[in-house]
Parts: sequence; C-alpha cells; structure tokens
Amino acid sequence: MKIVVLGGGISTERDVSLSSSRMIYQALKDRGHQAVLLDVYLGYEGSEEEVAHIFEKDCNWAENIGGIQESNPDISRIKALRKDGGKSYFGPNVLTICSMADAVFLGLHGEDGENGKVQAAFDLLGIRYTGTDYVSSALSMDKSLAKELFAYHNIPTPAGVHIRKGDARAAEGCPVMLPCVVKACRGGSSVGVSIAQNEEEYRKAMEEAFLYDDEAVVEQYIEGREFSCAVIDGKALPVIEIAPLNGFYDYKNKYQAGSTVETCPADLSPEKTEEIQEISERVFEVLRLKNYARMDFMMAKDGSVYCLEANTLPGMTPTSLIPQEAQAMGVGFEDLCEWILKLAFRG
Repeated sequence: MKIVVLGGGISTERDVSLSSSRMIYQALKDRGHQAVLLDVYLGYEGSEEEVAHIFEKDCNWAENIGGIQESNPDISRIKALRKDGGKSYFGPNVLTICSMADAVFLGLHGEDGENGKVQAAFDLLGIRYTGTDYVSSALSMDKSLAKELFAYHNIPTPAGVHIRKGDARAAEGCPVMLPCVVKACRGGSSVGVSIAQNEEEYRKAMEEAFLYDDEAVVEQYIEGREFSCAVIDGKALPVIEIAPLNGFYDYKNKYQAGSTVETCPADLSPEKTEEIQEISERVFEVLRLKNYARMDFMMAKDGSVYCLEANTLPGMTPTSLIPQEAQAMGVGFEDLCEWILKLAFRG
C-alpha cells in the first residue's frame, strides 16, 4: 500500500515525533509498503511531476532524522526553514501527497498533532489515518476536560483544579494539598510538568506551565509506583511499570535510553493487573477512543490506582512503552505497526 508516515511539526515534541516516525517508516518499508516519511510542517519541496511520482521515489526518507535530544527542540529555527513563511501548519505538498496515499500513519506528538486539528482536516478531505478521530483527540488532549469526564464516570483520578493564565489563583497559594503536580493543560511528553514540594516551587511550576499553555491543571501528588497500559481495538495489553532512576518520568527520562527501568509485564498481582486493564478499557470507551491509545497510572502506597491521562498518539520510539507491551504478548514492532494500520481501514 501507499503509506505516508507523518511526523515532525512545531510542537515541543517534534524530536519525539520524528523518532517515532522513523521507526514506523522503516517497519512499513520492510513489510513491502510504498512508504514516504513527511514532516508535516516542512513538507516536500518538489515539482508537480516529482510529487505525482513520489511513492515511486527510491530513497531512504529517514536517513537525515537524528535522535531525541535531552532538551526541547528550537522551534524558531524550524520555522525559519519554511520558504513560504509558514502561514499554514501543513507544509508544501503535504495535503496533496497525503491525499494520494491509501492511508496516513500519524507519528505526530504534541498539541498540533494530538488536539484533533489534523484529524479534522483529514476528515474533511477524506484522508484515511491511524489513531482516533478529532473529537476524542481534543477531549483527551485537554487534561482538565478529561479529568471531568473521568470523575463523571467514576474513573479514579487525582483530585485537581483547572487554572487559567491571569487567574488570581495562579499567584495565590497552592489550591490542593502540597506536594502537588502542575501540568500544562494540553501538553505531552511531560513537557510543562513539575512536582512542587512547597509554595515557592508551586509558583515556579505555574510559571513553567504557562510557558507552554495558557491553562494549567494543579492536582494531588500521588506517591507510589507508575504504570502504563495500552489499549488496541478496545482490548488492554499487558501492564508495564516505569521506574525512573532519578526524579519522575519527565521528558528526559522518557526518551533517553537507560534513564528508567521498565518492567513488562509489571510485577503486580493478577487482581491489580486486571484492575488497571479494566480501567484502561473504560477510559478508552469513555473518551470514545478508536484504534489505539495508552493510559498512564499511579498506584499509591495503599494500593489505590489513579488514572492520570490518555495518550491518543503514544510514542513509537526505541524506548517507548507500547512496543514493549506488544512485545510482551509476542507482537513484534513490525506486526504492531501493521496491526495499527489495518485498524485504520475499519472506519
């Protein structure tokens, strides 16, 4: 099949997206697909004739993609590369090439790729893509809205407060019991996430969150063990435990090899494993997710389980969690990509 793997963009998760997309592209190419890897923002600078025959082009589209750096990418430098000034999120010829494909495998991460806007555009243009639709993408990306839905459907989640930039509460004391977690409302890969132990750290954490979003979520800090559980086609995969060697599961610990110890299947009782899997499937249903997603959890010292969020386009990098969960049930990376791709044709 003719497949576009779409990655990159101009979010703080650009490097992560390109790393995921490189892995997906190589897997699909090895399976015999006519795969093209495109940067959604930079696009493809080519003649009309070159674009028309792009799937016949014999090249390695991933050869110039580097690894994930410890710090966020310089987005201003990326924007400066656009010859047309970058007025549109979609780079040159991106929509044309995606329209020519049998399907687009979304390797995007971060706000612009996961907030539903790309999905809505593709729906309007009749472009088939992997992952969930625009409504469930938007709901899942907004941590405040997702928490409200969790609470309404009795899905356990840490108590939290939604605060807008400029709200007087942002400058006041922490609205929940310290220590707390402060998150940019629509961020990903733990960008704009801080743990505050005292009021001074809370104020700094709010300033950090507002660098990435004009809304933040302040929630109860759950001390304990961290887990993740993917759901594909409505069914939960094995649970994985994440134990950072230093600090919490932040951007660096997520994507730098050797920063965490990950165990899959997690060392849990059958009852706790089933509980996390059942909650994951409920979240998948409540948020009306499709195709695949990954749910993140904390388990307190008393054994209580809390769902933190749902990730609608989870990482597919060499250190990502879903590939490890799939491998634990005997599904290799290439088979995982094929599985996700086939679900896109289910409608």
